[in-house]
This record gives sequence, structure tokens and C-alpha cells, in this order.
Amino acid sequence: MIKKAHLTQWLDRVAQGYDLFGPVLDGVVQFERVNSSDQLVFDYANSVVPPKNLFLPQTECLFAFRREEGSIILEPRGGLERERVLFGIRPCDARSLLLLDEVFNSDLEDTYYQEKRRGTILIGLACPSPPQRTCFCTSLGIDPLSPEGVDVLLTDLGDRYLVEVTTEKGEELVGLSQELFFPSAEGEKLKGEKGKSLEEVGEKIGSLWEDGYWRELSRRCLGCGVCTYLCPTCHCFDLTDVGSTLSGKRFRCWDSCMFADFTRMAGGVNPRPTGKERVRQRYFDKFSYFPEQYGVLGCVGCGRCSQYCPMGIDIRTIINEVIARGAK
Repeated sequence: MIKKAHLTQWLDRVAQGYDLFGPVLDGVVQFERVNSSDQLVFDYANSVVPPKNLFLPQTECLFAFRREEGSIILEPRGGLERERVLFGIRPCDARSLLLLDEVFNSDLEDTYYQEKRRGTILIGLACPSPPQRTCFCTSLGIDPLSPEGVDVLLTDLGDRYLVEVTTEKGEELVGLSQELFFPSAEGEKLKGEKGKSLEEVGEKIGSLWEDGYWRELSRRCLGCGVCTYLCPTCHCFDLTDVGSTLSGKRFRCWDSCMFADFTRMAGGVNPRPTGKERVRQRYFDKFSYFPEQYGVLGCVGCGRCSQYCPMGIDIRTIINEVIARGAK
């Protein structure tokens, strides 16, 4: 347990030994590096931009290259200077990182992603009650008070936080200011609500491949990609070389299956030529392809796609439509 008045003292001590990242109000709430706890915001439902960009940056230089005496010299970019602490991650976003771990540590380990994951300690904040209008994590079997995927979880109890330490790294962080923590009273361990995981949406969506529903839905979609850029589990990227044949850099940049040229090939052929195919791809990926490959739905119910879609497309409505229309 830690008093709210002491939380900033602990975080300031953490910032002395680690690079500290947390929720910052910079136009919108997003995770950025801070020098002290004064820069953090604590009263927020969830960040607009998920913390995935700390592990899969929107633009990332993978390496530089140059030609020298007939050979190609590669210069890998520098890694993390020191271990990082990410404060304030919500349980849905902590679950999203576990899903991204499956993607970037499957057949071939992505060393760029894994280095950032191994070098980051997570301090989670249990979700406030009531949740945001667009949140539906409990429908996906996620407990909004769960410490799953974090090293330390803080739960707001009014004038203090309940502290759950789940890993050795978490114990090290608490040990930096052990005098600020005190034992919790019996019965103060909290457990949130979680519903049954919507596995049936994955079972039924396969029968809707040729359904006219996707064409109807695509008429409302602008193809702006905000749903994928703000989604904590979307991970598509493009590779681009900048420079000349003599020297340059290779960058990895976020891409989106909602963009018209996402699957366009060099000869001009595009297997997803209209919005219908692109919208269908997004939801099949979340509820069919991802569970087929990794055994879990590719959505964590954060609701960002519904909250910030300029056309008001709501993923919860789509899930209900799929369940209703799918084969019995």
C-alpha cells in the first residue's frame, strides 16, 4: 500500500535510476518520457494513443548502410541507453503487449521489439470505475483490476493505492522507496468483473466471407486508418530505404490494412481493391486469423477505435452483428 501523497516521491526516485515514461497531456493523453512526476497526469480514463509506440515506434530506423570498396557495411542503430519504467499502463494495454509478444517472438524473434520489451518495467494502473462508455474489455475476459502482464499494479482506493507486486523487477522498484509502502489491511485485495470471452464471434465470422454486410459497412468507412493507428494490437508496418545506392537508412513505419495501397503489388495488382475487402480484412484478422494463429482474439476491448472513428463505426456493434448473422 502507498499513500497518494507519497506516490510522486516514489516515481521521482524511480526516475533517478531509470528512464521514466508515463501518461502526459500533450494535446491528448499519451505516453512520453518525463524527467519528474510533475509532468504526469493521474486522473485519466485511458491514453488516446496506446503505449505500443514505445515498443513498436511509428517510425524507427533499423540500420544505416553504405557501400565501401565493393562491400555493403551495415551500421545497426543504438539500443536502449538504460532500463525504462512505464508508469500508468491500463490492464487492456498490458494484455495488448502480451498479444504483440506472440507476434514479434513467433517464428523469428524481432530483436528490435524484444529489446524494448526486455528493457521495460511496467507499473500498471487498475481501471477507474465506471469505465469509459466505449470500454468492453470485460466482454473479452479481461479483468480491469488484473495485474496480468505488469510488474506492479496500483489500484486507487481513495487516499491510497493498493500495491500488487508480481515480479522480481517490481520488487526492485518498490525497494527503491520501501519506507513509503505499508502493508494492506485484510480484505483490501480487490477483484474486478470479467465476462465470458467472445469466442463465438471467431466461430461465426468465417461463414460471413461473402456476406453483403462488409460492403454496407465499407460505405461508411473513410479509410483514414485511425482505428488501426490507435489500436494497441495492430502491428502492420512497411519498410522503406531512404538514401542512394551508396548510402542510406532503412526505416520501419506503421502501415494500415485500411489504406488503399496496403496490398498493392509492384505490377499494380491489388487483391483488396475496394473498401469492402479492406474492412473485412480488419475484422477477420482480429476475430479469425489472430486466434487461429495465436489462440486468442486479437482485440482487448479498449474501445479506442469506436471512440475516435470519425464516422462513428462501433466495433461492439460489428461483433453483435457477426454473432447474429453468423452460421448457427
